[in-house]
Amino acid sequence: PEAFESDLHINFLGLVKVMQTVLSQLTAAPQSSVVAFSSVAATMGMPFHTSVAAAKGAIEGFSKAFAAEYAPKVRMNVIAPSLTDTPLADKFLNSEEKKEKAALRNPMKKVGTPQDIAQMTAFLLSEQSNWITGQVFAVDGGMSTLLVNG
Repeated sequence: PEAFESDLHINFLGLVKVMQTVLSQLTAAPQSSVVAFSSVAATMGMPFHTSVAAAKGAIEGFSKAFAAEYAPKVRMNVIAPSLTDTPLADKFLNSEEKKEKAALRNPMKKVGTPQDIAQMTAFLLSEQSNWITGQVFAVDGGMSTLLVNG
């Protein structure tokens, strides 16, 4: 229970607190956009990801309901990446051998980069995405929808 509580506090309740803090600013603007972050683990059923999958699933549900409640003034979308080469993933990617093995498990044969996630974030925050809300985008190299051969 402690792991679940910790993951819920850090991920989901952290988002709720931030949204509560900025809500008046978001609704005062002519149009605003929010991007939250989930994980491919929320929809894939990955072993050893139960508590984080639950917390990230809560983010996805919250974001869709929030988008429905505040449209058309505030747009809210979610990015759900797979393994991305950041300090958070260091224990999985701290050697060239681990990076190569992780890349082979991905249909695109690479590990995501912060730039991959940042580009999608910038797009969703921009006016170019002004007709997109309530969506969860798997920026994951195809991991959540494609099988990898061999």
